[in-house]
Amino acid sequence: MFASCMENARISQFNTLSTGQDVSMTMKTRAAVFVEPGCVGIDNKPIPDVGLLEAPPRAATRPLRMALAVLLSASVGGCASLLPRGSSEQPSGFDSFEAAQQALERVVPFQTTVVELAGLGFDPEGGRNVTRVPYPDVVTLLAPHPGVPLEALDAGARACVAAQSQCRAYVFHLGGQTQRREGSFWLDFFNFRRTTTVGGWRFNGLVVVRGDLVVFRNFGGEARIDRTERQVNPLGPLQRAGDAVGASILN
Repeated sequence: MFASCMENARISQFNTLSTGQDVSMTMKTRAAVFVEPGCVGIDNKPIPDVGLLEAPPRAATRPLRMALAVLLSASVGGCASLLPRGSSEQPSGFDSFEAAQQALERVVPFQTTVVELAGLGFDPEGGRNVTRVPYPDVVTLLAPHPGVPLEALDAGARACVAAQSQCRAYVFHLGGQTQRREGSFWLDFFNFRRTTTVGGWRFNGLVVVRGDLVVFRNFGGEARIDRTERQVNPLGPLQRAGDAVGASILN
């Protein structure tokens, strides 16, 4: 039976080649063909012509691939400008820590009046970003350590403590701050890695007033804010969901 099967397969192949068709220009492939029940032969079969769906030659697609690569590189290089940025300002007449410090240092205790204080840029009543401190807290600010005797305090602090409710204090919050995200746009966009640079300045000026006369002044803050905040999330966009699941398990 095997010999008969092989003979029939050769006959089938011979019939295919003797049909008179020009197969020299047709692409062929070796394929299994059915000869008779229980017998399968191997024959050359033409590959169907896919027409418009036929893949273009590799050489023809090379310029297109190069153009796409250049476009992608250019777009990724410009993505850094798409990262978020922000700023926060506390409006005042000063543009730096040093300017606010120099103005406050012109205030002379027991000489400068409240009106003159406002003229220097520190308006306790009409100014913005000003915190009025009630009398009990004023004592805490001027004498943070209860064990320190009254005589050891500044003359203005002693005058304020003696004036009790007639003494009031003001804290002026001045400054400006900028935030800028840096690094890879895609790592930032998908929340894998975020780098934020923070810059600016912060000034806190304390002025203590008894009646209409300034009796004490001081200041603090940060003349130069320059820090970098880095956050790495191994789960990327799923990090918040993972943190929420972990919190629910612990609770």
